[in-house]
Amino acid sequence: MNTMENSKTKNIITAIALSLVLASCKAPMATVIKDEVKENIPQNFNQEEQSDANNNSGTTPWRQFFTDPNLVSLIETALKNNQELLITLQEIEIAKSGVLAKKGRLTPTVSAGIGAGLKKSGRYTSEGAGDATTEIEPGKEMPDPLGNFEAGLNASWEIDIWKKLRTEKESAVAHYLSTVEGKNFVLSNLIEEVADNYYELLALDNQLDIIQQYIKLQQRALEISKIQKEAAAATELAVKKFEAELAKSKASEYTIRQQIVEKENEINALLGRYPQPIVRTKESFMSTIPQTIYTGIPSQLLANRPDIKQAELELKSSKLDVEAARKEFYPSLEISATLGLEAFKPSYLVKMPESIAYNMVGELAGPLINKSAIKANFQTADAKQIQALYEYDKAILNAYLDVANLMSKIKNIEQYYQLKSQETKALDQSIDIANQLFRNSRADYLEVLLNQRDALDAKMELIEAKQKQLSTVVDIYKSLGGGWK
Repeated sequence: MNTMENSKTKNIITAIALSLVLASCKAPMATVIKDEVKENIPQNFNQEEQSDANNNSGTTPWRQFFTDPNLVSLIETALKNNQELLITLQEIEIAKSGVLAKKGRLTPTVSAGIGAGLKKSGRYTSEGAGDATTEIEPGKEMPDPLGNFEAGLNASWEIDIWKKLRTEKESAVAHYLSTVEGKNFVLSNLIEEVADNYYELLALDNQLDIIQQYIKLQQRALEISKIQKEAAAATELAVKKFEAELAKSKASEYTIRQQIVEKENEINALLGRYPQPIVRTKESFMSTIPQTIYTGIPSQLLANRPDIKQAELELKSSKLDVEAARKEFYPSLEISATLGLEAFKPSYLVKMPESIAYNMVGELAGPLINKSAIKANFQTADAKQIQALYEYDKAILNAYLDVANLMSKIKNIEQYYQLKSQETKALDQSIDIANQLFRNSRADYLEVLLNQRDALDAKMELIEAKQKQLSTVVDIYKSLGGGWK
């Protein structure tokens, strides 16, 4: 009879195990999408020119790329105090804690505890009747009510038979590494912003100098017009026109001064400090020669750009999440054990081995019928994996387009700057000629005003062109992956 019962028990266990295995075989598969953007990345940025893989400005450390000591000092301050960067550093710490949490699930959980209780069973129950007829010691009945005192260790451990927990830990590690790359991208953007704003500030300084020179020029022109009016060589209209132009220029001066204050404070905000003057040297701005940029080849963006590496690691993490979610369909094996001392009276706890108590249980469990929750979890992870792939592709495509656009901009802005330089020189000469003709009554005030306005506009645009030259070089340096090393 016992043999038959044992055989039935084995058959039941076998059937349950088989059901769990069959259920696990029905786990859904992850969606697979071909990454065509990465596979089809062009060989060169410009189809008309061959790129040199050995020269890439994106690998140059920022301290070597920027040579202005004032700008270097500002960047160093920003790297210490910028709030966005500090927030990103905390995201890294959060991700690191996530790795430790996943790693902790791979090891057994052990806890220690003590407890005390009191229980009275009814006399006319099997337990009560049994206690009433039981003697703890000869001639000593079981106490009623019955106390219970215990102290011991409890352990539980999920055996990672399908490597689900290891997969979750690997996903957490990939996410942690992506936050590190995210920090590098913030560094790169921060350095770019500080440099761009610094060059814009220098451009405003030089524009302020130009407008002040223009004001002095107009003041002299106004004085001459008044003298000529007294000599009947000019009219009151000419005097009023020069006065209006002078007032307009003075108003423009205050506008530029306000822009300088705001630009200084933009830099101070990036540096994480309250408003204070920005140390700079404006005199050498117009003679500054932009750095020569070497782009390397497009595939190097995958290794140099922090945002691309961040997206790649997030894609890896999301794929591992799908794998872990798929393994939720498999049965899990958990082992729990208890070892300690237990007695109905505290003084009996030290009586061994009678007070020793232990328990060990192994449980194999898996979903059979209602799988809607784990199905939804898997579908969510699968959708996030596809989303992460698109984010990765977008990062690659945007990086390539950034570099291609900025390469073209560098060439065109150089030509623009050269032509504006020629225009400025020609207009400066025309101002001198117009002023001489006006003093000799051979030209009217309109010719003088128009020449002065054209020359002012050309000089302002020349300064803006220089600022765009320098900023474009900074932008392409960042687009190539520079600025975080």
